[in-house]
Amino acid sequence: MLVKICGATTTAEVDAVAASGADLIGLWHHVPGGHADLTLDQLTALSARARSAGLTPVLVTFSADTGALSAAVRAAQVSWVQLHGFQTPGVLRALRAQCPDGLKIAKVLHVRDDTCLEGRLTGAYERAGADCFLFDAVTGDGRIGSTAQRLDDTTVTKLADATSLPFLLAGGLGPDNHGDFPATRTHPRFLGIDVDSAARDADGLLNTSRAQAVTHAWRTS
Repeated sequence: MLVKICGATTTAEVDAVAASGADLIGLWHHVPGGHADLTLDQLTALSARARSAGLTPVLVTFSADTGALSAAVRAAQVSWVQLHGFQTPGVLRALRAQCPDGLKIAKVLHVRDDTCLEGRLTGAYERAGADCFLFDAVTGDGRIGSTAQRLDDTTVTKLADATSLPFLLAGGLGPDNHGDFPATRTHPRFLGIDVDSAARDADGLLNTSRAQAVTHAWRTS
């Protein structure tokens, strides 16, 4: 099971995530107003640090500018992109065509209550070349990304059964709630989890012990 820890902004945070045993680290780029948004130079430097530490860097973005994104993929040498936002299937298809072979593209599907906001587009995303989906919750006021709001097990598995790609789960996950997702964890296409706030200390920084607690709980449950 993959564990992705998201939102590193310093080399110390990258090293903390590497020490936790996680697999993927989310690096934000073109996330307007995001607390962990990085410039291209910062993205490139932290991506190199992550790779040297044995982590797979993931470019997490709200952008639909495929030219800028493909340039960032090459500059930072990332092998994953997470399209977080409401990019169209056409954007995904264009990004796939412009980027190096082997790039993995994860498309976030946003869920409000029990409704997937991109529900009618999931097949189009699959045909456009998505490698996996990431299910995340939308708050009542429309906020997306790092909201710490959880989906329920039934909603997740219902959405998984309506799609055909592997999927990651995000939204308020931590070391104490892995038991709330028995059907999700045993689903044949469950790929792993994406965590942000539960891996942070009181100062808001990614922390080895907190990230390790999440990783251990979900992998050994």
